[in-house]
Amino acid sequence: MVRLELDQVVMRRMKEDDIEVVKALIKEGCEGTENRLILHILTRPLCLFILAIFSSVLRCVVHSFILALAIPVFLLIVFLKITMPRSTGVLGSSRPSWDYVGSSYRGTQDETLENAYCRISGKTPVTKKPRRRVGSKDKDKDTLTEKVTPERQEAAGQVWVADYDGDIIGCIFRESMTQANTRRICRLVTGSWYRREGLGRLLVQSLEQRERETGAHRAYAHVPYPSKVGEAFFRKLGYQQLGEGTDEGDDEERKQETPEKGFLGYPLTKVFYKDL
Repeated sequence: MVRLELDQVVMRRMKEDDIEVVKALIKEGCEGTENRLILHILTRPLCLFILAIFSSVLRCVVHSFILALAIPVFLLIVFLKITMPRSTGVLGSSRPSWDYVGSSYRGTQDETLENAYCRISGKTPVTKKPRRRVGSKDKDKDTLTEKVTPERQEAAGQVWVADYDGDIIGCIFRESMTQANTRRICRLVTGSWYRREGLGRLLVQSLEQRERETGAHRAYAHVPYPSKVGEAFFRKLGYQQLGEGTDEGDDEERKQETPEKGFLGYPLTKVFYKDL
């Protein structure tokens, strides 16, 4: 863990040069999440009942209790690995993948979020000139530069990165708008060395402030089902799970924010919301 000065964190739109760094950050943040989701599904009563039936039938064929027990479980794990949406990551999303290039093109490249920590504490944000990353070459830019249609830009949503002394230490994804007055946070990742330092809270609160100023009245967050840490995190920020409150918006809005379902219809995500 590294001591983080939150007033020195600059939250800006992702650029082309940031794409590979953001992908690596997400891969690190999602490590183990898929396995926890698979374990969650395998331990459901209906799933255990189906596995027991297949195991009993298979035992008459292979004449081995261990093989009859292991083969159905192994095949189901392989099936879930192939079919489970990769988007569930740290925060769930109905999209199978993200168009990083499209998101990096949308909006002005120097667009930034107001630092919520500085606004609350009264401190003056400190901005530093970003360092040039090792390995970034002009030829890499040529391979990333491509034509991006307005449809592709719209579908890509927005990716904001936390820049600290020239290094990307976190990112937050806001999905493309399906309704004018609602926003969806679909992925939040912080670097392993900068966790429990308030960076995740800073990213969420800064994005909430921006969306509030653009006219949004509600924000949604999709959290992987077995993620107790993610659930506790958003509850501390004032979010509540969809279905707990009495006023949850109109029916059309609720249809857009249903939990993502997996094998046998078991939910893979929990939906949280907050009125801005």
